Amino acid sequence: MATAQVKNDPWLMELLQKKASPLLKSVLDQPETYQYQLIYTEIKRDAHQKPHFMNHYLNVDRNRYFNPASTVKMPVAFAALEKLNRLGKKITVQTSMLTDSAFSGQTTVTSDTTAESGLPSMEHYIKKIFLVSDNDAYNRLYEFMGQKTLNEALWKKGYKDIRITRRFVPMTTEENRHTNPIRFLNNGQVIYAQPPAYSSLRFRFPPTKILVGKGHWDKNDNLINEPMDFTTHNNLPLEDGQQILRSILFPESVPSPQRFHLTADNYRMLYTFMSELPYESLFPAYDTTEFFDSYTKFFFFRAGRQKIPDYIRVFNKAGWSYGFLTDYCYVVDFKNKVEFMLSATLYVNKDGILNDNKYEYEETGYPFFREVGDIIYDHELNQKKAVIPDLEPWKFHYH
Repeated sequence: MATAQVKNDPWLMELLQKKASPLLKSVLDQPETYQYQLIYTEIKRDAHQKPHFMNHYLNVDRNRYFNPASTVKMPVAFAALEKLNRLGKKITVQTSMLTDSAFSGQTTVTSDTTAESGLPSMEHYIKKIFLVSDNDAYNRLYEFMGQKTLNEALWKKGYKDIRITRRFVPMTTEENRHTNPIRFLNNGQVIYAQPPAYSSLRFRFPPTKILVGKGHWDKNDNLINEPMDFTTHNNLPLEDGQQILRSILFPESVPSPQRFHLTADNYRMLYTFMSELPYESLFPAYDTTEFFDSYTKFFFFRAGRQKIPDYIRVFNKAGWSYGFLTDYCYVVDFKNKVEFMLSATLYVNKDGILNDNKYEYEETGYPFFREVGDIIYDHELNQKKAVIPDLEPWKFHYH
């Protein structure tokens, strides 16, 4: 694997340090402990409203592993839409999608009580992925893609370091290589049947093992006093996640081989679900005490569970697992005419034991994201813009 230079922008560190609380200062001063990486993207519009992007980096290193957790659901959702479009017009995102089983560990889905129609569909799965980071919805799109097709599609776009090897349910390596047969139905008639698939893909795993922590609980609830091995787990470097999000929000801004081949309706659907809040959804209807406004929006808002002001929308995908917290977002403030992108990952696991559900998410993780978000947002509010961005295209109807 090529050794990549760690990317650091002294200006960004200075900006954060200048405004940082003692908590944020202590995190920033311990990059080895907290393993944070941060990308702040300024967006400047030219006279034709064309956006130009300037990335500022802090501790960004594509060879430093972090567990991407649910953030891998984002490229999987995009790739699944692209594949659906390749299958042809008779199948749409609303077409009923039934999942069968053909190998050990596989489960079936023939109904969905949270959908208005009572039937599963790609649209409904994507909605659940972005609104509340639903694991089963991700598993079903992983199965629709097939492990080989999924990874090859992302590698072809230039994301050579991405590795998506598994569902989010306990399965062996072999079981994750096998994906389910799937049927698409229209009025009860099968219009397309996808046979089960097997992935013979050879992944390029790093030459040295990826070991995290000093101990971990295994699936049988035994404490193993050695690090947890992440060598074959999912991998999504921060820069790649940020670029993938940008390629969906601003397709014209990335080289054409990196774009996903989506329709105008696909984009509208994605933008809506990426920015919709759980209380705005009728199907599924979410319990907002559990799925509060900022349940999956880490920057600014998570700690304290406060409401997100109605003039701000966050288009994002977050993930949390094993003490790692990650969020990729694009923030739009309609009132103050502000837009920017922010991506970060952080590791909070004081005792070094994984799988014990003792991580400092509430004490350190979410406050870190909120404070970094606040400092960057405040910086943006005080920037004089040569061209005021037209943010009207980012207004959507939620129901």
